[in-house]
Amino acid sequence: MLASLTLLHDRIPSPTAYPFTVPAIQSLKTLDFSNSRLTFFTGENGSGKSTLLEAIALSYGLSLDGGNRNFAFQADAPTDDTYPLSRALRLSFRPVRTGEGFFFRAETLFNVATRLDELDAQDTGKLLLAPVLDGYGGRSLHTRSHGEAFFTVLDHKFRRSGLFLLDEPEAALSPQRQLAFLILLHNTVREYPGAQILSFDNGVIHPIAYEDTPAFQITRRIMNDHKSFVNELLRPEPTLFD
Repeated sequence: MLASLTLLHDRIPSPTAYPFTVPAIQSLKTLDFSNSRLTFFTGENGSGKSTLLEAIALSYGLSLDGGNRNFAFQADAPTDDTYPLSRALRLSFRPVRTGEGFFFRAETLFNVATRLDELDAQDTGKLLLAPVLDGYGGRSLHTRSHGEAFFTVLDHKFRRSGLFLLDEPEAALSPQRQLAFLILLHNTVREYPGAQILSFDNGVIHPIAYEDTPAFQITRRIMNDHKSFVNELLRPEPTLFD
């Protein structure tokens, strides 16, 4: 279990270079994850959520494209913008760091699917007792729809102990599959209702209640009176986001 994360400011090569210029990253000191096995990052686009998640993945030995520690991609190089941040992070685990885990990155799942096919072709009947794809539903993810591929990976990989990082796992899931994923989270960690939520808005990473997140508030306004919401949204000078 990841207990805490600390940004070691003496390891920052250049505080005026990206991503250390992102306000939420710039102000980061220590994040405590010890009170919950499940943490959500929330915030506006560009607030630093994915940047920090990718840096955690690199620091843990996972590929930026995704997968477990057996994956390696040409893109994982010290020249990547996220690399300096990953080098400046200190991850603390309780009880110990096992190395087990998986990085699910919606943006590059296609690359992971292609790499799985390559590994499966290399290892079938040679190094492994079972083909690589047996751990991903038994057939190539490229033969599934976008949403089916997403859920197949989530369903097969997030049922064991380790550090699991997910960047926009809901992106290709239908509402029904999103609910099924919530059930999967609950069955895996048993603490979904008590999950920690960290907001990256306003330049400081801070805890936020579920009901106080912009996503919840906007959804509630739409559900309470969607006609009035749309009318206000389409006014010449809407005030919904003031």
